Amino acid sequence: MSKEAVTNPAGQILIVDDQVEHAEVMAEALRRLGHVCTIVHDLPAALEELKHGAFDLIVTDLVMDGDEDGLKVLEAARQSQPTAETILVTAHGDVPTAKAAIKGGAYDFIEKPLDLDVFRTLCTHALEKVMLRAQNAQLHERLDEQFGFEGILGSSPAIRRVIQQMRQIAPSGLPVLVTGESGVGKELAAKAIHNNSKRAKARFVPLNCAGLTESILEDELFGHVRGAFTGAERDREGRFEYADGGTLFLDEVGDMPLSMQAKLLRVLESGEVVRVGSNEVRHVDVRLISATNRDLSAQVKEGRFREDLYFRIRGVEINLPPLRQRPEDIPILAEHFVRQFAQQANRPVQAIAEDVQQALMRYPWPGNVRQLINVMQNMVIVAEGAKLELRHLPAELAEGAGEQTGGMEGTAGMSLEQIEKQAIRNALRINKGNREATAKMLNIGERTLYRKLKEYGLK
Repeated sequence: MSKEAVTNPAGQILIVDDQVEHAEVMAEALRRLGHVCTIVHDLPAALEELKHGAFDLIVTDLVMDGDEDGLKVLEAARQSQPTAETILVTAHGDVPTAKAAIKGGAYDFIEKPLDLDVFRTLCTHALEKVMLRAQNAQLHERLDEQFGFEGILGSSPAIRRVIQQMRQIAPSGLPVLVTGESGVGKELAAKAIHNNSKRAKARFVPLNCAGLTESILEDELFGHVRGAFTGAERDREGRFEYADGGTLFLDEVGDMPLSMQAKLLRVLESGEVVRVGSNEVRHVDVRLISATNRDLSAQVKEGRFREDLYFRIRGVEINLPPLRQRPEDIPILAEHFVRQFAQQANRPVQAIAEDVQQALMRYPWPGNVRQLINVMQNMVIVAEGAKLELRHLPAELAEGAGEQTGGMEGTAGMSLEQIEKQAIRNALRINKGNREATAKMLNIGERTLYRKLKEYGLK
């Protein structure tokens, strides 16, 4: 077996070509790389294989018995093999059709007569894309299993408590109030609760209340009938009706005008909605999840938020901690976002340099996770190699990184336990998990290190 066949994982490939010899030549070229090839010679046989088999790559002739047989194979593959890629084999005159097919989901096309080296390279690149996508999906599953809950990632005690709380209350049906600073991921938390509730198959309907007047909010929440106001040319259901059976997420609920708070409370108590301009009562069954970055209890005391509504929406309160209070979660989040954006933008980035990790952990992140997402996305785009380095940091982070040299700066506000845990984690990273070298770097005994690893749950 060739070296390339050893280093590249074997793929399941379906070859569709009405010319028997041509199909065999393509299959043999790919089998030499270690791939498993299934050959069929017409559209019905291809549809049957796509229905019952599982493939990573489909290679199909564009024109067979019918002029559009290859396009029909492409469409069937999109329906039944959504994770697979498709390569079209074309005659010279069919190139415009093949280019159009790429817009419809094909990976690429190759013209006859085939250059087998080019063909093998094209198939290898397509399979690498499929494998990378599968690895990222598996990584996301493992991250959720080990570090998170539906995209809420972290290993810090603070976020683990939040995740445990979310797992417990998701199936309950209780109204939930998610609190925390701007950018901490309140909508993501709301989606996670919905996706793990008994309403998961129904709709999750978000509405941001910030900056909306009473009339707009009333229309958005309750809908209207034709002629209710100027421009109301037809009936329109509101978010409550649209979310019937599912979850309604009201973001920035603390910004809602007092007059609308009374109307919202009435719907929550009665389960009845009346569209603007109508007298007809419509019954709805909706779970409400609200979110705010304001202190609602203080607003209640100041008379700016109704106390009865506050207790109605606060069946369970979940407070998401700001990123600066859980710096040990930043490497997990950063690596997750790097893989995500590298795949989306087809960039070569695979890792983050240790000094970059340190800079990310020292930065106070006033914009929280939302800001971290933007930073990692920008760094992935500007990086030209496989690793993110200090020179890729945006200015606000780079300035702080240049001043930090001792490894213990930027720890203001952290407990001694957090500082110690951070130091152990950093040393493990530098020494690639070698415990003996890590203990020497930290100037502690190996037994002490083992005890600390167990105590902090580090692996």
